[in-house]
Amino acid sequence: MSIKGKVIAITGASSGIGEAAALLLAERGAKIVLGARRTDRLEALARTINEKGGSARFRALDVTSLEDTQAFVDFAKAEFGALDVIVNNAGVMPLSVMTDLKIDDWNRMIDVNIRGVLHGIAAVLPGMKAAGKGQIINVASIGAHVVVPTGAVYCATKYAVWAISEGLRQENPDVRVTIVSPGVTATELGHDITDDTTKEALVEWRKTSLTPDAIARAIAYAVEQPDDVDINEVIVRPTASTF
Repeated sequence: MSIKGKVIAITGASSGIGEAAALLLAERGAKIVLGARRTDRLEALARTINEKGGSARFRALDVTSLEDTQAFVDFAKAEFGALDVIVNNAGVMPLSVMTDLKIDDWNRMIDVNIRGVLHGIAAVLPGMKAAGKGQIINVASIGAHVVVPTGAVYCATKYAVWAISEGLRQENPDVRVTIVSPGVTATELGHDITDDTTKEALVEWRKTSLTPDAIARAIAYAVEQPDDVDINEVIVRPTASTF
């Protein structure tokens, strides 16, 4: 029941939940491979982890590209000799009402939130099957369980992550599959919302919110279980949350 020594790759690691998970898992002895588009932030995070006595590497990553995601996973294996866990955390949330017809935003959520998770799975699953073990952690959302106005497409992508994860778990009894569904969390998610009313609503929602380290602890809890224990899903809400 230990995290120490495990090689863990994290997508969307440049801020928020990904960053918090990297810091916590490294503190508990994991070897961390950081992936995101903003390499300046990854470099700073890796430096922080290494200066604290941890072990971290980083690589630029665009999860919408299968080739890039495979290269990221191959990089992790080349650096540390193995890959035990992937945390598919990268996501976007440009909320809007359907009548605004923000089709580019819809497609971006589909590409990052769904295809990005599928690419992460595709990049690691053959190796985990060959090894007869491994863990895939997919970060979904409370939006995988409830739908709110402005969130129809976002919630649909997170419902998809839930369904993909559950199907993956059922098909692969030798691979642990975990869904982590955060409630409202204070991160950069939603920074790209363009509608002022929706922006204001998000500010109101986040008046009762978790900090990213709360989700990092849930991820760590799933990782630290023995190989014969699979935490299938963790939903983490603020105590005062009403949805």
